[in-house]
Amino acid sequence: MSIIVFLIVGLIAGFIARALVPGPDPMGWLGTMILGIVGSFVGGTLAALVFNQSLDLNASGLIGSIIGAIIVLVIWRAMGGRRGVVA
Repeated sequence: MSIIVFLIVGLIAGFIARALVPGPDPMGWLGTMILGIVGSFVGGTLAALVFNQSLDLNASGLIGSIIGAIIVLVIWRAMGGRRGVVA
């Protein structure tokens, strides 16, 4: 049951991150879910660094997942923002 909740939180976090950082994102619901899941781990790692905890690979809550997903989305766009454009 916890895996299903984790996937749903990932989907919600990815959706909110994509809504807060507008722009063209050609990803469907699966890509949005993966964005939220990766963002959850980024948010958990960032929280461990900020609050001086042990640096383990762990997920964070909804707010940390949204913040992590925004960070991942901005980095993703910076790396591949003009992909496929022929000059």
